[in-house]
Amino acid sequence: MITIKDLTVSYEKPIKVINGLSLSLGEDTIHGIVGLNGSGKTTLLNTLYGIKKPDAGEIRHDESPLTKKLMSYLVTENFFYSNITGREYLGLFKNQAFDEDKWNQLFLLPLDQIIDGYSTGMKKKLALLGILKQDKPIMILDEPFNGLDIETCRVIRSILLRLKEKGKTIVITSHIIETLTNLCDFIHFLENGAIKISHDKTGFNAFEREIFESIENRNVQMIDDLMK
Repeated sequence: MITIKDLTVSYEKPIKVINGLSLSLGEDTIHGIVGLNGSGKTTLLNTLYGIKKPDAGEIRHDESPLTKKLMSYLVTENFFYSNITGREYLGLFKNQAFDEDKWNQLFLLPLDQIIDGYSTGMKKKLALLGILKQDKPIMILDEPFNGLDIETCRVIRSILLRLKEKGKTIVITSHIIETLTNLCDFIHFLENGAIKISHDKTGFNAFEREIFESIENRNVQMIDDLMK
């Protein structure tokens, strides 16, 4: 169990990107984080992984502080060293039980070619293979479906569901609600740096309605303020 309690994160004080956020993330579950651009989704994931230090609050795994050794993190824009092949990239992660060629039958990547020549979608697939090879108990995925075709998205969805069955804790962000409702056990709506709405599968229909109403109400208020 990951427990986030009273988390506050800022980049330029006193502006708080994450503001007093509390959330519990259980094992054997897939949690979706959805929110508008600038709502703090990536900042939350960066803080979970330890890239960004919080101003206040705590993040714990069971009874201990959460550490990087328990996690793998797929960032939105992946970094790769220049002039290395896909196979050399995967070789950076040590896991002898992981059969790169068999897994690559799902992604059909030219692993012996230089990554610099890969398309955006191919780079995303390679980064995902790296995440799978790490085989950490906690997977953090920032917009994992961006830049991928429908078939690959379906493959990834199937993989994530099987990983959940094996006990993984998976946290996914997306700006497309439909990609989360078809996959997640829980979805959380992040707004102004805090979790405003949370629902499990039984409440996903209501969840979408509540999100759209919240966004619409905010937009109407902004328009009213501008037209005063």
